[in-house]
Amino acid sequence: MDVMELVTVVGTIGGLQGTVEVIKWWRGRKMSDRRDAAEVIANENENDRRQIDWLENRLVERDKKIDAIYAELRAEQAAHLEDIHKLHEVEIKFAEAEIKKCHKHGCVDRIPPSDY
Repeated sequence: MDVMELVTVVGTIGGLQGTVEVIKWWRGRKMSDRRDAAEVIANENENDRRQIDWLENRLVERDKKIDAIYAELRAEQAAHLEDIHKLHEVEIKFAEAEIKKCHKHGCVDRIPPSDY
């Protein structure tokens, strides 16, 4: 073997090694792309989970506010109903007094006649 053949053989072997390195790089690139895509998807999922947690907490806070407002409304309604009942009692007493009212005072023949 002369020097030229030796250089050609060594160049071919070196070329094959270069080709092998290119193939390794190409495969690694595909794996790297898959890992990058998986990492992006995982980050998106984590962001979605955080947003869902935030929205759920906000709903819980709003539910508490709504419950407090309803409790206040029911208390106001109860107070208002109590006032209405008192007014009706007064109206009934007034109507009863109107019925029992005597148009002639100081006499035995009361108008309207009653046993009161």
